[in-house]
Amino acid sequence: MRKIIAPTRSDEAVSDESIWLDLSQIAQVEVTSEDSDHPIEGVFAVKDGTFWRAAAPGKQSIRLVFDEPQNIRRLYLRFEEAECMRMQEFSVSWSRSSKERVREILRQQWNFSRGAMIEVEDYEVVLNEVGVLELNIDPDRGAGGAYATLSSWRIAR
Repeated sequence: MRKIIAPTRSDEAVSDESIWLDLSQIAQVEVTSEDSDHPIEGVFAVKDGTFWRAAAPGKQSIRLVFDEPQNIRRLYLRFEEAECMRMQEFSVSWSRSSKERVREILRQQWNFSRGAMIEVEDYEVVLNEVGVLELNIDPDRGAGGAYATLSSWRIAR
């Protein structure tokens, strides 16, 4: 029998900075709310410890509008919650242009608790000619008291 010990996908891929798109150069970001101490730019930064936090509780959206259509093959999202236990739901949608209605491609729920304070999602996708990519976060599934946060959002061709 042949055997190979391979690193987990998220361990090997996130460390390879060469595969990720530099979103600051190719897209505009629109956000529904932003805490001035935790602006959206932190989500796209490579350094650890930066993150985005909404200025108000409740549902939030982060929308990327690309300068030129992009072919996307991978989405990496990292959420962290150190303040409260909650159940979060997020979805990702896309369209070819800002004039089209976005179409949902994934939806995920996660329970933040004392033993699970970090959620990492790494998706392989096939999206061609993406003009708009939208992340919608419901930080406490409609209860309305929690603030949405996001540590990292990376996209690869």
